[in-house]
Amino acid sequence: MSGTLRFEILGPQRAWHGERELDLGPGKQRAVLAVLLLAAGRPVTTVQIVDAVWPDEPPANGTNVVQKYVAGLRRVIEPERSPRSPGQVLTLTDAGYQLRVGPEAVDAVRFERGLRRAERLRAEGRAAEAVGELRSTVELWHGEPFAGFAGPYFDSARQRLLELRASALETWADLELWLGRHRELIGELVDLTAEFPVRERLRHQLMLALYRSGRQAEALAAYREFDELLRDEYGIEPGDALQDLHRRMLRSDPALVPPTAVSLPPAAVEASPPPAAVAPPEPPAAAASLPAGPPPTAAPATAPPAAVSPAPASPAAPASPLGPPAASFLPSDPTAAPLAPPAGAFLPSSPAVPAPPNSTAQPGGTSPPAGPSVSGPPAVSSVSGPPAAVPPPAGPPPVSSPPGGAPQPGYGPPPVLPPPPAVPAATGKRQRTASPGWASATATIAGTALVLLSFGCFTWLVMLTYAAWRRSWRLALVGVGYLVAVLVEVSMLNLEDPDAEVPGTEAVIFLGLAVVTWLVGAAHVVLLSRGVWAALTGGQGSARFRAEEERRIRREHARYLLYHYPAARNELRIGRPDLPRTFDDGGLIDVNAVPDQVLAGLPGLTPDQCRQLTVDRWLRGPYASLEELAGRCLLPPTATDRLRELLFFLPPTPAAPPGEPTPPAGS
Repeated sequence: MSGTLRFEILGPQRAWHGERELDLGPGKQRAVLAVLLLAAGRPVTTVQIVDAVWPDEPPANGTNVVQKYVAGLRRVIEPERSPRSPGQVLTLTDAGYQLRVGPEAVDAVRFERGLRRAERLRAEGRAAEAVGELRSTVELWHGEPFAGFAGPYFDSARQRLLELRASALETWADLELWLGRHRELIGELVDLTAEFPVRERLRHQLMLALYRSGRQAEALAAYREFDELLRDEYGIEPGDALQDLHRRMLRSDPALVPPTAVSLPPAAVEASPPPAAVAPPEPPAAAASLPAGPPPTAAPATAPPAAVSPAPASPAAPASPLGPPAASFLPSDPTAAPLAPPAGAFLPSSPAVPAPPNSTAQPGGTSPPAGPSVSGPPAVSSVSGPPAAVPPPAGPPPVSSPPGGAPQPGYGPPPVLPPPPAVPAATGKRQRTASPGWASATATIAGTALVLLSFGCFTWLVMLTYAAWRRSWRLALVGVGYLVAVLVEVSMLNLEDPDAEVPGTEAVIFLGLAVVTWLVGAAHVVLLSRGVWAALTGGQGSARFRAEEERRIRREHARYLLYHYPAARNELRIGRPDLPRTFDDGGLIDVNAVPDQVLAGLPGLTPDQCRQLTVDRWLRGPYASLEELAGRCLLPPTATDRLRELLFFLPPTPAAPPGEPTPPAGS
């Protein structure tokens, strides 16, 4: 009989006997059944059931209450059983009550078994089959589990299952990206980032899918939206992996291009539809046993020579050319040690460590991105196997040598700088097409002339026209207000006896309304011009905004140049406003090289903070990152936010030997 029973707890709690759905009774009886189902065939004592179902106020006769609900469950699950005969499905053992059902009878057990099967398929290199297994496994969900059940026991079980589902979805997206299905994945990733707004791994996958689909501006907008969410809601920044991906997208890193097609059977290459999405709440914390983050991005087959010698490979066995190593969805042993982070894994941000003086640091205190890796599925660590070899990081691209000398870094012509991509504002409002400048100017002149020549009688008409043009209900209300004012003026005119004396109060009201509809209305029409409004407020479209945007673009170009052409730091004097130069770096500041008077003028810092920064640099040496600067000088986040776009962190350059000429600025 137990083989015909089926239970669902991944959503609303339901049960079937064959094809007939069962009525599980009142809420407490359902909660007792949920505790037995979560035990997965193991006995559960009466004390454990009472603690789980009644965590705050347990009944005085808890044993009798549990027996009552167990008897009710037996009548539902085994309707043919006689009252005096022992139960065959829900039995009482020496260790407690036990629900004897097969593992395939409970959807939560099938879910966890499906994750383990997908893990094995992934370890064997059958990535497409692992995608199908994950898809069918996630489709077992129908909503939030244990809805209506309160208490630590059910909260813990709920969060564990929700975290397993979220991790399975992230792993499914990793495999889909590795199989080259980034275009089909975008829509599902948009829904998942809305369901889990603060999971950085999903944002990483969405940005990568958009970038590989040729939608670079949307990928950068997704990063900006996530950055604003974290800053506004939690006062933190995105992790190092997401920031590094953002920088690589700004540089159009060729390693981010879609991976080459994988040799798989035709049935395995068929696009798999995304798993059904449900909307349970976001879990507060990630389980320690879940897989690591997104896979390392594939790279061209021919990698440029690296500036750093490769690390010695570990004695791990070579991986299959088709498949990825195993990813641990669920721990096989609860006492096992935590997994080591895989190569290219998506890890949370960690505090920056100061770079040694002889190291080659990069602008902003970041290390150069990892070089091209071997094309293959996402690499993750296995519990039993040795760690896989990590591809060596690649340094800056090779450059030409100086005349008559050996190849040295920093020589050769600088690369051509691509224009930075335009990043649209990440807002939820509907974007409207901007009107041409001549149309806006013509409308402003015509509307102002009509208001002045009609002495304000047609101000309402101009406002309603603007409201229809811009589809603004606020302007429509203003137009109605002007119309009411004109009608009040007309009603106050005594057309039958023009020579009659007008009371003083009415005259004042009439003149006030005339001034509002005439002069104020004309000024209002002028301010409706977006160009005039931007010039007065300094908003988008104003000269100040355009100048600041140009400076931001120049800063991005200078950072790009510093990374690909390190010698430009001294030759062009980037970040040195105290030296004469011809190159415009947009106001960048080399915080480890500028003199004290430049540090004294940093924006957003008080004089005391500037003095503290100067003394700290003199006593403790250069800074490796903005986080280190803020920690050493105890600067608040409000002060460091303004410095993030201006400062870059490189080791101080050694002083030139006596008698050696300094290269001219701009050479």
